[in-house]
Amino acid sequence: MSLWERAGLAALRRLDPEHAHGLALTALRMGLAPMPGPVTTPRLATKLAGMSLLNPVGLAAGFDKNATAIAALSRAGFGFLEVGAATPLAQEGNLKPRLYRLPEDRAAINRFGFNNVGMGLIARRLAARVRGPVPVGLNLGANKTALDRAADFATVLTVCGPHVDFVTVNVSSPNTERLRDLQGSAALAELLQRVMAARADLVRPIPVFLKIAPDLDSDALAQIAEVALAAGIAGIIATNTTLSRDGLRSGHASQAGGLSGAPLFERSTRVLARLSHLTDGKLPLIGVGGIGSAEDAYAKIRAGASALQLYTAMIYQGLSLVPRIAMGLDALLARDGYASVLGAVGTDRTPWL
Repeated sequence: MSLWERAGLAALRRLDPEHAHGLALTALRMGLAPMPGPVTTPRLATKLAGMSLLNPVGLAAGFDKNATAIAALSRAGFGFLEVGAATPLAQEGNLKPRLYRLPEDRAAINRFGFNNVGMGLIARRLAARVRGPVPVGLNLGANKTALDRAADFATVLTVCGPHVDFVTVNVSSPNTERLRDLQGSAALAELLQRVMAARADLVRPIPVFLKIAPDLDSDALAQIAEVALAAGIAGIIATNTTLSRDGLRSGHASQAGGLSGAPLFERSTRVLARLSHLTDGKLPLIGVGGIGSAEDAYAKIRAGASALQLYTAMIYQGLSLVPRIAMGLDALLARDGYASVLGAVGTDRTPWL
């Protein structure tokens, strides 16, 4: 990390977290952040649900909710990006303050509630982007007041699907009341059926991923794996934020919302490994939750992830963390004799089961 980046992060941490995040996005658009361009090697280049990735390190949804910094983020070293979540209608989300840093735990708690400018404006921004080698996906959400949330997911896909490379069905945010109820077997099967029908109507069908919570028991995970395989989706993202507060030291530990960052690593990796075992490699998995180093990324891959996503660790380590993780991962793959990322996927999931 450069002195400039270190100073910038220190300055941002003096501000309200949500305001600091907005300034970080502005700095990105102005080119005031590390922009190494494409980061790739023959070992890092990989495939995910038919998409070619320069490397397996992606950006998780929530960082660029309204698709305002895609061009800059595409030059930051990521192998793929996910923006959103987008809902049919614009909504303010929950009352502020709704984002808290937990520096003692290298973590964050948020209760945003799908705040976004709505699918219409997001679709226009996605349509206007210059396409390049970094795939861009969209996290699909439902409006808080929607009577038919499954219809909301399908609607956003219909409107925005032509302008992205993949979408994610987000039924795992803890900040929209009763959203996680859609992870139940019957409700999830119906939801995915409707989303996949909307996908079939696109001129260019795109991969559909499902993002799940880390707070699911073994029976629920088995049901999700069964439904996901039957629905024909492209893969599962494991996981979203957690409601658990085990072991936290920060004074903000009692805040309501989803916990992300380092404390989530073990919980999310266990879910990832169990899904890898349940699906027996038939469904690509994206590992997210607590990744803060190349070693963390490598552990996720060996537990069953074909690709990864980052977010919270960048609050503490900056955007330069992205190429550091990618190149550190390349070195770990080389050390262990793997010619590619795919060669290492699922090779050490047993400790997490």
